[in-house]
Formats: sequence, C-alpha cells, structure tokens
Amino acid sequence: MRTFGLIGRSLSHSFSQTYFTQKFYRLGLDDCRYELFELASPHELPSLLAQHSDLAGLNVTIPYKEQIWPYLTDVASSAALVGAVNVIELRADGTLIGHNTDYVGFRESLRPFYTARGPESRALVLGTGGAAKAVGVALRELDIPYWLVSRDALGPHLTYAELTPAVLAAHPLIINTTPLGTYPDVAACPPLPYAALTPQHYLYDLVYNPRETLFLQKGREAGAQTKNGFDMLERQAEAAWDIWNK
Repeated sequence: MRTFGLIGRSLSHSFSQTYFTQKFYRLGLDDCRYELFELASPHELPSLLAQHSDLAGLNVTIPYKEQIWPYLTDVASSAALVGAVNVIELRADGTLIGHNTDYVGFRESLRPFYTARGPESRALVLGTGGAAKAVGVALRELDIPYWLVSRDALGPHLTYAELTPAVLAAHPLIINTTPLGTYPDVAACPPLPYAALTPQHYLYDLVYNPRETLFLQKGREAGAQTKNGFDMLERQAEAAWDIWNK
C-alpha cells in the first residue's frame, strides 16, 4: 500500500482526500490511498513519518507551508523560488524534498480568467503567508504588478485600512490568499470596501470550500468576474502526483 496525505492544522475544509481517492479509483490504483493528517505543530512530522512507513508523498497546507522547512532534507528550485512548500517528496533513502506546485497551479488557472498584462493590470494580493508568496511568483511571471495587503503595517505592504475606493479602482484584479471564508466560517470575508467594486474587477479566491465565499458573493453582486480555487487545487494536485511518481 502506498499512502499519500495532507498535513495541516485543521483539514475539515479540504477536498484533497476526495480528489485523490477519486483519481485512484479512475486509474484502478487499489494499492494507493490518501489520508488527512492534522498536526498540532510541524514538530509532529518526524513522529508521523515514523508511524506510517508506507507514506509515499505529502501535501502541506496552512499554516505549515513555511514552518515545515527545518524538517526537510532539501528543497527543490520551485520551493526556493517561492519561499514556501506545499509538496513533500519522500525518497527511498529517507530524504525529504520540498517542492511548490501552488504557484504553477495558480498561474495556469489565472491565465484564462484574467488576460490583462503589463502596468495597467495591477493586482491586490490579500494575505502575506505561503500561498501569497506562490501567487506573487506567478504574477511576476505573468507581468502583473501587485501589492500585498496585510492587517498590520509590514514593510512595503498595504493595510486593509489603506484600501480606499481609489486604490480598488486602480487594481482590477483582487486575489484572496487568506483562509477567511473557508468552511465552516463562511460568514467571514476580507475587510474591503466592497461597494467600490465594479464590473471591471476580477476576484479570485484561493478558497474553494464553499464554492462561493462571501468575498466572491460580494464581488458577483457588484458585477465583477469571480473564480474560486478549485481549478488551482486540481492543477497543483496533478503536479504533485507527477513529482511523487517521477
């Protein structure tokens, strides 16, 4: 039996297990299974590996995409580029290699949704964690200038208090990389001046459960184009599968 899995702090919202279980069924892979491993801390990773000798690959989600680094043997160029890990390759010799497939998944998911490029295509990236780093790399590769937005004043980042209607008007693409709105906390959303949204805006939420977060709902009601993160989930998952089976 080959076991794959997802590690994170709270995983009740995740579709990864369903996605891979269905994939294994379609491919007739009776010797593969996918499990959810909730860890109170990344310090629990060595113990998890010791308890599950059949582990063949892991995904990493919030909030461990950056915290997991000290427990890895090495990182691939994708993870070094982003500064975060969402895939762990477990090699036969016991080494753990960190990869990042988030940024490729997001980049390829964004291409058909938002086609503007260059200085007038500016974006706001809500959040500053590992997912935001992956989004930032993808935006740079697509030639889309952006600002990170955080709750607190951190270096060159904008704060939510600085997101005036004029700032929103100058940034047609808004990407939520925070967990706000994720099931079961579906009544939460980033604190934006939603009344300033227009049909010229594009809202992308990395959250995919629920299908339409309050962030996306408010955007849709303003006439904006909206997209959730399920397409990104599929793309990054397939890239992870390729890494585990190369």
